[in-house]
Amino acid sequence: MVSVVIPAHNEAGVVGRLLGGLLAEAEPGEIEIWVVANGCTDDTAEVAGRYGPDVNVLVSPVPNKHAAMRLADEHAKGFPRLYVDADVELGASSVRAIAAALEASDVLAAGPERGWPADGRPWTVRWFYDVWHQFPTVRTGLFGRGVVGVSQEGYERLRALPPLQGDDLAASLAFPAEQRRVVPEARAVVHPPRSLSALLKIRTRALVSTAQAADDPQLAAVSDSARTSWGDLRNVALAAPVRNGPKVAWFLGITIITRLRARRAVRAGDFKTWHRDETTREA
Repeated sequence: MVSVVIPAHNEAGVVGRLLGGLLAEAEPGEIEIWVVANGCTDDTAEVAGRYGPDVNVLVSPVPNKHAAMRLADEHAKGFPRLYVDADVELGASSVRAIAAALEASDVLAAGPERGWPADGRPWTVRWFYDVWHQFPTVRTGLFGRGVVGVSQEGYERLRALPPLQGDDLAASLAFPAEQRRVVPEARAVVHPPRSLSALLKIRTRALVSTAQAADDPQLAAVSDSARTSWGDLRNVALAAPVRNGPKVAWFLGITIITRLRARRAVRAGDFKTWHRDETTREA
């Protein structure tokens, strides 16, 4: 049995989409699903509860993703174990593919390829991700996929990490390249923001997470591997100067703005404010 843990804070508009996709192809008893409605002021728990006995719902008054995952871990029985954001889309076939990769002796953590629908997004969002997706660290890291799967050994390592705002980044950094894998047979649809202001929010959160990881003794030595280098930007620009040049300039502008915002948050010691994209919370 594979256990799927879904921390959900006010995700009533999208959690059903994820659950429907997981259950549509699953055999009875194949996937054990735990939805943790944490700090919700909407009917996330009620929506999740409509999906039958294969979906277990826990309710916590504390709006904290890390605490929600650990609460589910107290109840979940299966390995491999997948931690899935409530606003992505994932099918049972992808769960199987990730689980199969984790059964290999050298793989402790795995994630799916990203599906990234751009329909309805303004150029200010599309251009940023056109560049971001070309970076080597983005192509091989487990962050930004909405899904992280671990074996039992990988789970023990993940559980030892301190609570960090960027849990997917921490999960990626906790495993060297030879112990993690992006599974080409698996695919998660990650919905990008629908506005520039929403993009700025989630990129600020990502940079705060990177700074937080750099301050953690367990992750500091490898935290730079998640950063974009000047060489990465140059390579993207040179690959197609006419097409990519303006996009790289735009990417750089967004990065400067969000780094300034992230630095203010770090100086203030604010690692709790969750800069959340609300534009994708409607199915």
